[in-house]
Amino acid sequence: MSAVPGAVLVGLIGRGIQLSRTPRMHEAEGLANRLSYVYRLLDADRMDNPAPSLAEIIRFAEYFGFSGFNVTFPYKQEVLPLLDELSPAATDLGSVNTVVLRNGKRRGHNTDMWGFRENFRLGMPDAARENVLLLGAGGAGVAVAYALLDLGVECLVVHDIEAGRAEALAARLRERFGARRVRRCDDLPAAGGLADGIVNATPVGMAKMPGTPIPVDLLRPCQWVADIVYFPLETELLRAARRLGCATLSGEGMAVYQAARAFEHFTGLVPNVDRMKAAFAAFAETAAA
Repeated sequence: MSAVPGAVLVGLIGRGIQLSRTPRMHEAEGLANRLSYVYRLLDADRMDNPAPSLAEIIRFAEYFGFSGFNVTFPYKQEVLPLLDELSPAATDLGSVNTVVLRNGKRRGHNTDMWGFRENFRLGMPDAARENVLLLGAGGAGVAVAYALLDLGVECLVVHDIEAGRAEALAARLRERFGARRVRRCDDLPAAGGLADGIVNATPVGMAKMPGTPIPVDLLRPCQWVADIVYFPLETELLRAARRLGCATLSGEGMAVYQAARAFEHFTGLVPNVDRMKAAFAAFAETAAA
């Protein structure tokens, strides 16, 4: 993959994304690589009421010369029929978070799975993996589910407020990983009680969707709890888990690793992950100042 010369204009399409740290990470890494690199937030919540459709936003991005864009809640699956090509990972997962615009084509990628896997592998290397409860079966949940099973989780229990969506994901996972390793959650308190760990892959906990995706009284001190939300970095779920004494993992690492892989797709350059982590941390320091 050759580097993109000159200017690079990319962005993030989503809703309620004004606190995203992704622009800071990308632009800092672009500057370090001597690129004219601009990353814009395309927040549908800040557009006309009613907001333009996802198809219209993508056409605008193409019209204004974007090299590509990231996709977040709630568009990771909605974007699929609007693309010309999918990478093997995006095809397998049925979810896209990175789109490259090149030569008149829209090619979708998924860097979420790799991002979560790296974050978990490095952040919780000794975590128990016999039974894990996954909250959320949307676009991010799909990526997290594949990553957890790839990391050796013996039994993954999938919960979603839409039971049909949870069953659809569980069925896909059974075909890939085996029927004994995946089941749909029919009893949340029971599943929470048996779980070694709990992962929140829903948007609940974001600044625009405060709250917890599971009643905190279901948590136990012996469990570990991971969250993919990173704005805010400490969600209500993680705060409650820490107070109980649970081991916790924030969404910071996933955000950094998925961004690093997306940067590579956009530019053809291999980024410095430590440098991107520093840019992520600097955002928090600036916000607190």
